[in-house]
Amino acid sequence: MLQVYPADERYKVDLGWLRGRPSFSFGDYQDPANTGFGVLRVCNDDWVAPGRGFGAHPHSDMEIVSIILQGTIRHEDNLGHIETAGTGAVQRMSAGTGIIHAEYNPSDTEPLELLQLWFMPRERGATPTYETTAYDTSRLVDNLLPVVSHEASAQVAWIGQDMTIYLSRPTRGATLVHRQAPGRRMFLFVIAGALEANGTPLRTRDTARIEDIAELTLRSSADDTFFMLIDMP
Repeated sequence: MLQVYPADERYKVDLGWLRGRPSFSFGDYQDPANTGFGVLRVCNDDWVAPGRGFGAHPHSDMEIVSIILQGTIRHEDNLGHIETAGTGAVQRMSAGTGIIHAEYNPSDTEPLELLQLWFMPRERGATPTYETTAYDTSRLVDNLLPVVSHEASAQVAWIGQDMTIYLSRPTRGATLVHRQAPGRRMFLFVIAGALEANGTPLRTRDTARIEDIAELTLRSSADDTFFMLIDMP
């Protein structure tokens, strides 16, 4: 089953300094029928104004990933991490037994655009950890590039769940195929451009939730296509 969720049908947040479209229940948007997909609990497509952000707040037992699409983000936490990351970077935080952090846009002029994702961990009560990684953007072209995985490397952030986040920038007409084991799910987010998933069209900021499909064929139908694919339980 492949179910498309058009961008213009998602709930919209506009606080002036923060604009976003959450894919699942979050904050003031609460829908008992839309609280997650597999281990994915949050997928927030956010725009943050220059100099604004989120003050210190706690998390526990959650795997949190921020994918920076434009601008920069500054992270500070009670473990002593203070880092700024920009386009091409991924921030990953395993909240475990508890962590307090703040994140904001440090720029005076440039807005911040990011995808923030929350996943249920494979094990609860783990030691909190944080890292920033950067991937080679040239390797996105016509490729499914892993940027977060339970199998980490220098350019792939580790995550405490049996899953992988891929990013890709296929050229117009390029076809990519992803195969997975039975019983797993896929979540697809079209960041820009246009894409066909097993023949189903998706446009900019559309998402798809995919179950019981062993082979997913993705074909780009625009010059600027950029997408995220998550393979997860």
